[in-house]
Amino acid sequence: MAAPIVLISGACGTGKTTVARLLAERTSAIRAVHMHTDDFYGYIHKGYIPPWQAESNGQNQTVIQAIAAAAAQYASGGFTVYVDGVIGPWFLAPWHALAERGLDVRYLVLRPDVKTTVYRVAKRSENVGAPLEEAVVRQMWCEFSTLGAYESNAVDTTAQTVEETVRCLQALLENGAFRL
Repeated sequence: MAAPIVLISGACGTGKTTVARLLAERTSAIRAVHMHTDDFYGYIHKGYIPPWQAESNGQNQTVIQAIAAAAAQYASGGFTVYVDGVIGPWFLAPWHALAERGLDVRYLVLRPDVKTTVYRVAKRSENVGAPLEEAVVRQMWCEFSTLGAYESNAVDTTAQTVEETVRCLQALLENGAFRL
């Protein structure tokens, strides 16, 4: 039987990678995978377009399809899969296709307020190098500020520590939350 696929999304600086890694490490599942979608973009050696630029849509669709295929393979092999990345509702078609095939696909969006998000990106950049421009961070945050039919998939983590967020999400996921 296939294991669940949990998409952990949101703008840059919302804690996706940290939360996904901790969920994968702490799951009660026997096998788990943390897929960092930025790695898939890093595989592109020629023709790379920064994914937030308008002309990157074709590239982004290809990368999302590749990620979904890899996640489905892991899940079919019995691995609970935690996928972290900027996966907005506009990128959910391949994930809905997996759900229609019978896979248990969950979609959640980490959404601290914009001030907290900008602060986290700036703080992280102090440790890892070139920061994203604040305007790009704000633009990405705005893209997740209204999710339409997926609004119930958003989790406001503004006032939470990482530990609180992980515990909250573990409980919600165990109760079947965020299913596509």
